[in-house]
Amino acid sequence: MTLPAPPYPPRAAVDDAVDRALAEDLLPLGDLTASLLDPAAQGHLVIAAREPGVIAGQWCAETAFARVGPDLKVDWRRPDGAAVAPGDVVATVSGELRAILTAERTALNFLGHLSGVATLTAAYVAAVRAVDPRVRILDTRKTTPGLRALEKAAVRAGGGNNHRASLSDAVLIKDNHLGALGITEAVSRARSLWPGRMVEVECESLQQVDEATRARATVLLLDNMSPEEVAECVALVHRIEPASPPLLEVSGRVSLERAPLYAAVGVDLISVGALTHSVAVLDLGLDLVEGDG
Repeated sequence: MTLPAPPYPPRAAVDDAVDRALAEDLLPLGDLTASLLDPAAQGHLVIAAREPGVIAGQWCAETAFARVGPDLKVDWRRPDGAAVAPGDVVATVSGELRAILTAERTALNFLGHLSGVATLTAAYVAAVRAVDPRVRILDTRKTTPGLRALEKAAVRAGGGNNHRASLSDAVLIKDNHLGALGITEAVSRARSLWPGRMVEVECESLQQVDEATRARATVLLLDNMSPEEVAECVALVHRIEPASPPLLEVSGRVSLERAPLYAAVGVDLISVGALTHSVAVLDLGLDLVEGDG
């Protein structure tokens, strides 16, 4: 697994994503509607939660406002990782009204999507923590193209952990790789080529679990197994390697309701693609404060 990281994504990833998003909105002629407003008009707007959740995407929203209106003032009341209830103020934005309204949709798109990722992650973390506090929730590489660093930061904001950020982070030997070489050979080659790297093996049967454990894989990925099948794998691994067993990860359409069932049978990690590929946007609003503008 990757080392723990702060909830904020790399600045370069934020700048690139925001610039591309603003280009979608503003090219080729800019904000036609905002141009109807008096350039001197000032506004004070409030970003507020309309449903409970966890905030993520602060840097993206702040960058969107700064790109359009460098003099805009954004005051964050709920930073990344903060829980919100309906009506809670997340941030206030003050300054030139035209600039605020031009950046509004881009800022809210990032904030809503990434807060949705953080919110679902937090729900999974709470569900398994109630059963076994040591079990970690992981994301996957099933991310929105171009937004991986942002979405993985949102997972961290929700209390989750990151799996591989790219194919060069670790070795993950899956079923399609095993169609060309065996588990023992694959692990041996990985150890020889990249000593010190995590070597994970996807297992779909007890026989594969046995071989991968004896080959001394770092992590076993128990894919699309029932909790009962996973329990058998846990018992087998601890019989083979009672002193230093590999980490055991569960994956494969693990729902929020079923996650605690897997946490209860002794796994270490649960990876959930839905954290990034099937998340609902957190409902946030940006509203003009009465009397401004």
